[in-house]
Amino acid sequence: MVPTSLTIMALALVVALMVDGWMGEPAARWHPVVWMGNYLAWAGRRVAPSPTLASASSSGSTADLKHFWLGVLAWCAGAASVYVVAMMLQDGIVALPRYLTDALNAPALTGTVAGTALAALLLGLALKPLLAWAMLKSEVQAVEAALGESLQAGRERLAWLVSRDVTALTEAQVRESAIESLAENLNDSVVAPIFWFVLLGLPGAALYRFANTADAMWGYRGVRNGQVWEWGGKWAAWADDCLSWLPARITAALLAMVSGGFSVRALRQEAGRTPSPNSGWPMAAMALGLAVCLHKPGVYVLNVPGRSPQAADTQRAIVYASKAVVALVLCALIAMLLIAIVWITVKGLS
Repeated sequence: MVPTSLTIMALALVVALMVDGWMGEPAARWHPVVWMGNYLAWAGRRVAPSPTLASASSSGSTADLKHFWLGVLAWCAGAASVYVVAMMLQDGIVALPRYLTDALNAPALTGTVAGTALAALLLGLALKPLLAWAMLKSEVQAVEAALGESLQAGRERLAWLVSRDVTALTEAQVRESAIESLAENLNDSVVAPIFWFVLLGLPGAALYRFANTADAMWGYRGVRNGQVWEWGGKWAAWADDCLSWLPARITAALLAMVSGGFSVRALRQEAGRTPSPNSGWPMAAMALGLAVCLHKPGVYVLNVPGRSPQAADTQRAIVYASKAVVALVLCALIAMLLIAIVWITVKGLS
């Protein structure tokens, strides 16, 4: 018999994606990622110095190490809190089948079925805020729709999606930025959270979203928002790189599979053109799959022989990403089934 906890997790993943497509993002006051961001904003004011303070203390390495370790401690405190809360929540939810059977004095099968269904619903609702596929898709579509009105409207809408300066971007560059963001965030907002959910349950998905949010807020070189993040945000950037390493490559593989495929050598070569060890993989896969050139001015150019993307390419990119999500869910469910088979086999031998 498949372990109840794995059944609950498998059903919860399906529930989370259904709720994501149906309802989108919860209100900010109920959103756990917003709570993570609030903590990181509070801690960040204490982690990274102002340019004046950083300049005054730059005569030695002590100040750099001080802010580095402040960043480590603040990150670990937040990550531990997120992990423990998610673990306690999951443990309570997974215990529902047993609790209902005992508390209601119901037949074992009835209590297990009812408890499993309720637990899957609750765990799915808890997982949903850690995924953001519907929002990502709609934001990219909104950029393309705004471009249809005017270049300025497209730039303004893109500013909701990316942190780069959009004021001087051409129409092609706005579209390229939207497609790049779709590919990169497909990993950050969908593939990686599901990957860690399969491995570690709700605590794994929550820990990843904390790490990814910390990197987005702290993982900068130089000055941002009046603070120097060169050392204070270094650990956050490293942690996100480590947790995203395998999911980013899985994202690229999924995009290659649904777009018709291309050589691993070409993918590795294009991914290596970006400064990031991870985000270049899904972006390069999308560029090769669409046969378009994607670039960030002054930073990188992906698939140089490719043509400039057109409006239809944005829709094709969304179709590829949607198919990748479906393939990911199927792979995740198969992985859970294999885990269950291993668990049953080991239990039978013991």
